[in-house]
Amino acid sequence: MTHESSASPLIYGGAAQSPRAALPTLPPLALYIHIPWCVRKCPYCDFNSHTASPVLPEQEYVDALLADLDQDLHAVYGRELSSIFFGGGTPSLFSAEALGRLLKGVEQRIPFASDIEITLEANPGTFEQEKFVAYRALGINRLSIGIQSFQEEKLKALGRIHNGDEAVRAAGMAREAGFDNFNMDLMHGLPDQSLDDALSDLRQAIALKPTHLSWYQLTLEPNTVFWNQPPTLPEDDMLWDIQEAGQALLAEHGYAQYEVSAYAQPGRPARHNLNYWSFGDFIGIGAGAHGKLSHPDGRIVRTWKTRLPKDYLNPAKSFKAGEKALTNDELPFEFLMNALRLTEGVESRLYPERTGLSLESLAERRLEAEQSGLLQVEPSRLAATERGQLFLNDLLQKFLS
Repeated sequence: MTHESSASPLIYGGAAQSPRAALPTLPPLALYIHIPWCVRKCPYCDFNSHTASPVLPEQEYVDALLADLDQDLHAVYGRELSSIFFGGGTPSLFSAEALGRLLKGVEQRIPFASDIEITLEANPGTFEQEKFVAYRALGINRLSIGIQSFQEEKLKALGRIHNGDEAVRAAGMAREAGFDNFNMDLMHGLPDQSLDDALSDLRQAIALKPTHLSWYQLTLEPNTVFWNQPPTLPEDDMLWDIQEAGQALLAEHGYAQYEVSAYAQPGRPARHNLNYWSFGDFIGIGAGAHGKLSHPDGRIVRTWKTRLPKDYLNPAKSFKAGEKALTNDELPFEFLMNALRLTEGVESRLYPERTGLSLESLAERRLEAEQSGLLQVEPSRLAATERGQLFLNDLLQKFLS
């Protein structure tokens, strides 16, 4: 694959545009690695995941991932990796040997920060004690466990392959394997779910003492089984009751909400996700992976990789499916779409630092959002009000060009 020379004119939506101001410093750099296979595709899932064959092409895929990474190394600019996230699919289907070879190859190409956070997504149905001890020995220091529910009928409705007992055991197995930092994914607003059902799931999760909880509402996404055959979901009033009661329960047990659906014990927010939301940079490798990379000359480029595993593994095809340089008009929305998900927002100084645009260029729309009661009147921060968090789409619309 060839790369456009940095001396070439910038192309934004088909038209040449003068470069914006050079970035004073480049943001932190993270790495996202997509493993696209699952034991079975869940009916609500719109991620790029594919049913695994009995034998996974581990070695070939690791080779492809490292070759893919090689083609993005031009955008590292001497930075080190602050975090790595293995997402999917179900990355825990891969052997420790394969992931070890991959991590070694990554570190040979980009240095790791001394306190790097390395997260692996796993499902309870793929938990094997011996494998997880080996993962921990590789330097993987955080797990994200896809629980979704502890209740058998809810798990069955969601098409999950694990049961409630396996979900409970997963937390203990994580600790025994040496993981003192792990997330649990939990859904609410499930088919026919009552308030008591939802709070029961939350209480069970809290009792297992994860350091982080991702607690989010089930939504019906296009190109999923649930979109074409929608289940009966709770009414809006019930969803509101679940949200309010659940947030109170989490706060009572020391889980502070720091993002729309993320709750953490003190000092335990997900650093990889914080980097996304504060408009940091990330290389995305693997089938269908997305990336966002800043360049010293002011270019900010979003990239996406070939989606189908068979195409990604085909040497005759390119890893990169496309890329787009963000325009000056697009940057306010792109930045705030991420930053305003954080309950405390971000420091205002990050906007010029990470976009190359002046804070004054936001002034008119910022004032309108403040007067609408959606954005906090706080010069040193860009943060939504409580009302703005509830009506985040309305708030973001004000920054669309």
